[in-house]
Amino acid sequence: MNTTHFKWIGYTEGVSFLLLLFIAMPLKYLAGMPLAVSIVGAAHGFLFVAYVLAAMYMAWRYGWGFKVLTLAVMASVIPFGPFLLEKRVLPSTEKTSN
Repeated sequence: MNTTHFKWIGYTEGVSFLLLLFIAMPLKYLAGMPLAVSIVGAAHGFLFVAYVLAAMYMAWRYGWGFKVLTLAVMASVIPFGPFLLEKRVLPSTEKTSN
C-alpha cells in the first residue's frame, strides 16, 4: 500500500461519514426512514475499520510518528477530517518517507 491507496481509503471513508451525517441521519429522524442509516452506517463502519487499519499500516511502513498516527485516527471521527489530513499532514510525511 502506498499513499495513493491510503488517500483513496480516506476519501471513501470521509464521503461515507458525510453521507451518514448529512443524508442518512436526517432521513432517519426527519423522514422516518431508518433503513438509510442501516445501509450507510454499515458501509461507513467497514470503511472506518479499513481506514484505521490502513493508517496503522502506513505508520509502520513509512515510519510515521505517534503524532501523525493519532492525527490520522482522529481525522476519521471528524467530519471532513480525512480530507484535511490529506491536504495538511500527508504532504509533509510523503517528503520525509521518500
